[in-house]
Amino acid sequence: MDTRSALLAEAEILVRTRGYAAFSYADLSDRIGIRKASIHHHFPTKEMLGTALIDSYLERFVAELEALAEKHVDTRTKLLTYGALFAQSLGDGLMPLCGALAADVAYLPASMQQRVKTFFEIHTDWLEMILRDGVAKHEIRLTATPHKSALLLLSTLQGASVVAWALKDPTVIKPAFKQLVDSLAK
Repeated sequence: MDTRSALLAEAEILVRTRGYAAFSYADLSDRIGIRKASIHHHFPTKEMLGTALIDSYLERFVAELEALAEKHVDTRTKLLTYGALFAQSLGDGLMPLCGALAADVAYLPASMQQRVKTFFEIHTDWLEMILRDGVAKHEIRLTATPHKSALLLLSTLQGASVVAWALKDPTVIKPAFKQLVDSLAK
């Protein structure tokens, strides 16, 4: 792994365990074993590091969502697989990146705040698409618009992630989300 990639990987771990506002280049320097000046060579500012981190994560995340959307499985399975992503990250001892960044949004530079908003819009748009498809296939029924239903699903996962993080128990996520998803199934 090259230095830039190692810095992004370690920064992601720090954001997902401590929060963006709670880590510094000194932390990265200690973890990677390079001087702070070397970090500044790759990322002159923490904002540049943060935007690169979000952009690289979003690229991977969008690819994962696209692959999941293309799977030939029912809507319920797609939604539960999506929810499992949250539980998996907490099982690895990490808060989901979007939740960790949202918790720090007041402390983020404007460029990062916009990316966090985009991150949540990507989640919501994907969920809306899956829900619309599920309704069209008569696999699920909605009592609200697809947009409102997508927000409810995402909010449930984000809230369950915060509770799981506080309890240090990632097993609370799947049952809460499954109950909601099952309520949509026909």
